[in-house]
Amino acid sequence: MNRNSVSRASVPVLLILITIFFSSSCSREKSVTIAEQYGLAYAPLQIMRAQGYFEQSAPELEINWIKLGNTAAIREAVVAGEVDLGFMGLPPFLIGADHGMDWKLIAGLSICPVGLVAGDAIAEGRDSSGLDAVNPSHRIALPQPGSIQHILLSMAAEREYGDAARFDDSLVTMKHPDGMTALLSGAVDAHFTSPPYIFLENDAEAVDGSGFQTVLSGFDAFEGEFTFIGAMAAGGFIEDDAELLEAFLQAIEQSVDFINNSPEEAAGLLSASYDMPAGQILSYISREDMKYTTEIFGLERFIEFMNEQGYLSGEITSADVTLRGYRAQ
Repeated sequence: MNRNSVSRASVPVLLILITIFFSSSCSREKSVTIAEQYGLAYAPLQIMRAQGYFEQSAPELEINWIKLGNTAAIREAVVAGEVDLGFMGLPPFLIGADHGMDWKLIAGLSICPVGLVAGDAIAEGRDSSGLDAVNPSHRIALPQPGSIQHILLSMAAEREYGDAARFDDSLVTMKHPDGMTALLSGAVDAHFTSPPYIFLENDAEAVDGSGFQTVLSGFDAFEGEFTFIGAMAAGGFIEDDAELLEAFLQAIEQSVDFINNSPEEAAGLLSASYDMPAGQILSYISREDMKYTTEIFGLERFIEFMNEQGYLSGEITSADVTLRGYRAQ
């Protein structure tokens, strides 16, 4: 075979390699990674996956779902370019934005009855109006310092003791399933948690036969309702594909509407994701204080408190961290 024959024979191979290269490049360009955390606050995301709402608007899209233990892990993944869309509490999102994170709050997801759960021995010694039985020597499990649970605890501590940092040295970083295990076993004294863990803990029995109670409600700490979990988009994702972002927002709306309009069917879909009977899931998502909505509540109040207490530099506003025209209350 002469050199010309070799060259001609190589052309089809070269074309195949070029096709593979560009196909894989296009595939990568049409992929998105979504990060979530633990609990029923994220239920619309399981509905989105089960119903394929995002894929319906973007059928060519490759969607990668990952579950991380806290917002710090999501933040690191965004910085590394490994996550495009994430779900988290408002305070850690604000802390990230204040430190220069290139991300925006694009929608709310849920309002939930979060709270600080402690054993009966602590709960019974508590003044009915506050946190008197919980002291700085107690170990308090929550997702991370700067989490929404931490900020809510700080709000209550500042109001009742004039010291927002009163419990800061008591914090133990744990994802919610591990925090529940630690509370039930006595490894920690209290757990600031969210559904379904807060419901399970209040119904549980400790190793010594005693029970558990919520000693501080998140709504009482905040003095009103607030968005517990919101949706974040990395700046590059927002800038690169406005149509894809709109498709994602539409998928969130569809998922929230499905839970609100068809709770029994939603509970059936969620049962496998949470390894619970559908009836139990239905009782949780149908609670009056358990709400799924894309509106954003409480953002300004969080910014105000976190500015006052030094969690933020005081240089960001809601307009800086949200998409233009966001719906806030």
